This record gives sequence, structure tokens and C-alpha cells, in this order.
Amino acid sequence: MMFHQWPDNWMKRYLPGVLLLLLCSNTVQAQLNVFTCEPEWAALTSALGGNAVKVYSATTAQQDPHYIQARPSLIARVRRADLLVCTGAELEVGWLPLLLRKSGNGNIQPNQPGHFMAADQVSLLEKPAVLDRSLGDIHAAGNPHIHLDPYRIQQIATALAATLGEIDPTNSHYYQENLRSFTHEWRQAIARWEKQTLVLRGKRIVVSHNSWIYLEQWLGLERVAVLEAKPGIAPSSRHLGKVLAQLKQSPADIILVANYQNDKSARWLSQKTGLPVVGLPFSVADKETLIQWFDRLFNQLLSRDS
Repeated sequence: MMFHQWPDNWMKRYLPGVLLLLLCSNTVQAQLNVFTCEPEWAALTSALGGNAVKVYSATTAQQDPHYIQARPSLIARVRRADLLVCTGAELEVGWLPLLLRKSGNGNIQPNQPGHFMAADQVSLLEKPAVLDRSLGDIHAAGNPHIHLDPYRIQQIATALAATLGEIDPTNSHYYQENLRSFTHEWRQAIARWEKQTLVLRGKRIVVSHNSWIYLEQWLGLERVAVLEAKPGIAPSSRHLGKVLAQLKQSPADIILVANYQNDKSARWLSQKTGLPVVGLPFSVADKETLIQWFDRLFNQLLSRDS
């Protein structure tokens, strides 16, 4: 058998490059596959995981995360995931359990290291005193729209970085470094947002769906009416008439709707009252960071309120 002898100059010139390529290849293969349910958690995971993670979001900012189909493509994604990052608190109850069951992926099932629910890391507002499904789409654990509070996002980021490190201990230090960088930038952004939105404190709002409680509490907004008579159920003309009568007695300043929501009822109420309808991005757009999303949200809210 003949063995080819490579010239010494070839070895000196090209071997380091070959080794670097092999190292890069191994790094790519070592990436964690992270399946997120909502784009806000995809953005947060990307910020904390950097090059060590490959992140996929099951939904976009233009979709209602309550109502998603458990498509075969999503099942395939979940099957390959090393880590699942979702909101929890029953936000995805209509589709996530089916995905988990169909995936056969034992690593990301409830109570496993790869199963991360953001709502489990923070306290929730609006826990119902009575659990009665006839009252609408009520979440037993409390309101799940926690991503609209940057302080809760910070708590979730700390817990998520620790989880990434537990699943991938080789890069644990890297995740903690990214957490420190994220925390520094995030705290600066919070200080800027709180100064920027002082003019909103005390504003009276009407909401299409009770999605904004965490933003309301943070910014000092006062919710005076909800267009839905029951959570998740489209308002009847009778209920809208009651809201209109209420607002004539106790006026509001703006009507808030999420961009993915049907704004027909909000537009009707706007015509009757003259209140501006403010459509806000409810989550992060593609290739947008969490800070960029909050900046865009406040720019739209402040421009319509002025």
C-alpha cells in the first residue's frame, strides 16, 4: 500500500487552516437546538446563547399564540430540540401538549431539564378567584403576557442563562458572560424607557383583549374598559353599547389593540368617541432584538398619544 507524503511547506501553510475548519465544523455541530413558542423568547435565547444556540420560533409577532396548529413541521422541530422555551401559564395549552406528545422527545417534557416555562420564573398578575370556563379564556395560573414587563424579562433571562448552562455545561461561562452584557444593556434601556414614558402615567385606556396588564402596571396606565365581554370571545353589539355608554360618563384617552388582533370593534368605538386606536406590535419582529421591539412599541404609542 502506498502512502502519499505531503510536502513540508504544504503542511506549514495549510494545516492550520484545515484544523480551524474542523474546529468550526465541530462548533456548529455542538449548537443547542432551541425550540421557542413565541418570538420574544427566541430573541431572549439568541441574546443569551449567541453562537452556541440555534433558535426557532413556532410563532411570529403577527400570530395569536393562543391559537396555533400543531403542524407536522412543528412536531419535527420539537423532536430535534435540546431545549424548549415557552411562556407557559396555559398560553399554549391548545397546541403545545400535542406537540410534546407527538414529538417523542423525552428531554423536553415537563419536569425535564430541557423544559423551560418563562411563567414559572416570575409572579403572575390576575390570578382568577374562580375557575369557570363559562367566563371565557381564563388562565388558572394568572395572566400569561409577562413579556410586556422588562423587569420580569430580566428575571427570566437570569433563569434561562442558568438553564442553558445546565444543559450545555461546556459553554456555561459563555452564557453567563452574555447574561452580564444583556443585563447591562437592558437596565440602561429600562431607565431610558421609564423617562421617555413619564407622559403616559395616568393615561386612561380601553383595550381590545386583556393583554396589557403588565405594561399597564409598569407604566402607570389605567384600564377603564375591555372590548371583549369575556376573554377570548368577540364582543357583542350589546356589550359594545355598554362600553360606549360607560365612556361617555368616564372618558378614556386611547384604545389599545395588538397588531395581530381584529380591530373592527376598536374602529367602531373610535368613530363613536373620537378616541385614537393605537395598534402596537405585541412581540418581536424577525431579526429584531427585545430592545428594538420595545423602542418601536413606545415610539408608536407616544406618537399616537401626542
